[in-house]
Amino acid sequence: MTSTTEQLAGQLSATTLLRFATAGSVDDGKSTLVGRLLHDSKSVLADQLEAVEHASRNRGQEAPDLALLTDGLRAEREQGITIDVAYRYFATPRRRFILADTPGHVQYTRNMVTGASTAELAVVLVDARNGVVEQTRRHAAVAALLRVPHVVLAVNKMDLVEYAEPVFAAIAEEFTRYASALGVPEITAIPISALAGDNVVEPSAHMDWYGGPTVLEHLETVPVSHDLAGCPARFPVQYVIRPQTAEHPDYRGYAGQIASGVLRVGEAVTVLPSGRTSVIEGIDALGSSVDIAWAPQSVTLRLADDLDISRGDLIAPTAAAPATTQDVEATVCHVADQPLEVGQRVLLKHTTRTVKAIVKEIPSRLTLDDLSQHPAPGRLVANDIGRVRVRTAEPLALDAYADSRRTGSFLLIDPSDGTTLAAGMAGDSFAAPAAAPAEDDEGWDF
Repeated sequence: MTSTTEQLAGQLSATTLLRFATAGSVDDGKSTLVGRLLHDSKSVLADQLEAVEHASRNRGQEAPDLALLTDGLRAEREQGITIDVAYRYFATPRRRFILADTPGHVQYTRNMVTGASTAELAVVLVDARNGVVEQTRRHAAVAALLRVPHVVLAVNKMDLVEYAEPVFAAIAEEFTRYASALGVPEITAIPISALAGDNVVEPSAHMDWYGGPTVLEHLETVPVSHDLAGCPARFPVQYVIRPQTAEHPDYRGYAGQIASGVLRVGEAVTVLPSGRTSVIEGIDALGSSVDIAWAPQSVTLRLADDLDISRGDLIAPTAAAPATTQDVEATVCHVADQPLEVGQRVLLKHTTRTVKAIVKEIPSRLTLDDLSQHPAPGRLVANDIGRVRVRTAEPLALDAYADSRRTGSFLLIDPSDGTTLAAGMAGDSFAAPAAAPAEDDEGWDF
């Protein structure tokens, strides 16, 4: 009989999904890279390619402009920039992908936060002629804040610097030093030319000094963490099922999606914020009973005791239940046009629970250019990232964002019109600095 670990590994190895985001300064070639990735991996339909070729001819271009595969808004095409987050779905025989192509302008930093918030990998582009610039450092800092576990530095337009190895080496060293100091755990540097296709899907014939993977090869092979073993189980209740029919007169189930970890029949659990305890009597998934379930499955739990449980409650193993608090200290990225101010009344949405809250203090605003802290700014405006202290009307079972990106994050919402004001990450801002990369004699792999 196979073990639980083997069962989980078998389920996950059948098909893996990688969510990743691209970021970079204006004109660094993000959309061209994405278009090249889709085109060369044969993930573009014939009619899509024909439309791009037609649009390119209308603009006086002889070759298809692959950036048009992602820049779909009229304003984006007119200005030659990316404004909104563009999501693309594609697959290779080895893996499925969800890609978020995020804008490069400073005023769209909030859009990058949206795209990278669920990403397991971020591709940061740098123009080989310009090197690491202010926006590059900003994107590295956002990736570090959001605890993106893998970062790829794509040094683009190598064809415009004659594929010179010293140019790539200097940029890779500078970026790696900066990102490692922010706590980014893994950094891989790849020299590319998105326009010519060098090292995007196929290895480059112009850079024989580089012995590392292409961009697609790295995307296909990078480890994807599902937090099954490392994170304690968390089950936010979405809906209480009470059919009260002749067939099921006493059925009481709690439906939702497992946010992290593994749940088993017979396991002792605690319901938060009430603190009442019970035992998992049954787990229903896809119309049948199972003995075990794991993130991100949607299931219905049945408990041994009839407890007062409703939407917004959190069910967790008693041995690893989170503490509840009404005082939340976090880093937030302000995404609304209206400012966030001290004393402002807001709604705080955490998983399936929404509670009233008040902003008690804004201790600092982060300057991403040099990572300095501007003390007591009093307010945060669009695209600002800062520390806040929020007092909630009811207790929350909030994990640290460093421990769980799902249950350590929350939204601040304007109670008057439902506008999302800020995205929050509970706990410390940055992770501890990553260890210095080891020497690699075979090629550049930071």
